[in-house]
Amino acid sequence: MSRRVSRRGTTKLSFAARFRRDRVMLLMVLPGFLYFVVFHWLPIPGNIIAFEDYQPYLGFIDSVWVGLDNFAAAFAEPAFWLALRNTLVITLMQLLLFFPVPIALALLLNSIMSPGIKKFVQSVIYLPHFLGWVIIISIFTQILGPTGVIPNLLESMGLPRVSPMTNPDTFPLLVTLQVIWKDAGWGTIMFLAALASIDDELYEAAAVDGAGPWRRTWAITIPGIMPIVILLLILNLGSALSVGFEQIILQRNNVGAEAGEVLDTYVYYHGIVDGQWGTAAAVGLVKGVVGLFLVLGANKVAHMFGQDGVYSRDR
Repeated sequence: MSRRVSRRGTTKLSFAARFRRDRVMLLMVLPGFLYFVVFHWLPIPGNIIAFEDYQPYLGFIDSVWVGLDNFAAAFAEPAFWLALRNTLVITLMQLLLFFPVPIALALLLNSIMSPGIKKFVQSVIYLPHFLGWVIIISIFTQILGPTGVIPNLLESMGLPRVSPMTNPDTFPLLVTLQVIWKDAGWGTIMFLAALASIDDELYEAAAVDGAGPWRRTWAITIPGIMPIVILLLILNLGSALSVGFEQIILQRNNVGAEAGEVLDTYVYYHGIVDGQWGTAAAVGLVKGVVGLFLVLGANKVAHMFGQDGVYSRDR
């Protein structure tokens, strides 16, 4: 095994030695790495069409360069600002209502003493994550749709027939509840791992000092999972303007474009349906840039409060 001595006198493995040592772990992460390479990194040069009057039959090279005209055209459309408003409303609602739910679920699961009950509850709340949005929307439609169980029950009780699936005013809340039902259980995995890393001796010492369950939670549990909470919050901000294309487009016609149009559906209808490739790419590029600045800004704020965030600050 190849080794070399660093300036501090410690022995350091060569790259080839570390590669051989970690080859199994590297093989495990290879599929995920290839996914990001193929679907996220290789398409990056395609953002050039945001600055062109792109025509598919001409390609990137022969399409006419228009500079910032596509951005100006998008910003001049009322439909863009409507989609941006709806996106921000749904994003804010999901941040306030969805993000705390996995944390609360993880704390509740961590308090269950019986391993059998804990595994059963985990299996139940993980299951919706593996269902497609088509199935989930169908389930919600059968319950809350115009002919669903809840409207029929209200009518049978002599109450007004209400259909949340077709009400534009409740659409952001409905979308958020669907996300909570689908992904809240799955989101507990990271928090449960963080809870498992907390030293049990801390709880024992606190109990000896007379700290009750709530005091131990606030003094030990919450600080123990705070780094992962900050990390996931920052990463979620990176996709703040992406609120779920498939979920939204399946319900957009139920409430109309005024309530159901978001930036993802705006890009689809203008880019693919209407053939305004340059304008749609400009909106997508704006989403990416805004997400980048949100991550960097939130990470800076985390550093100000003594947290590492996504990456540690230089010391």
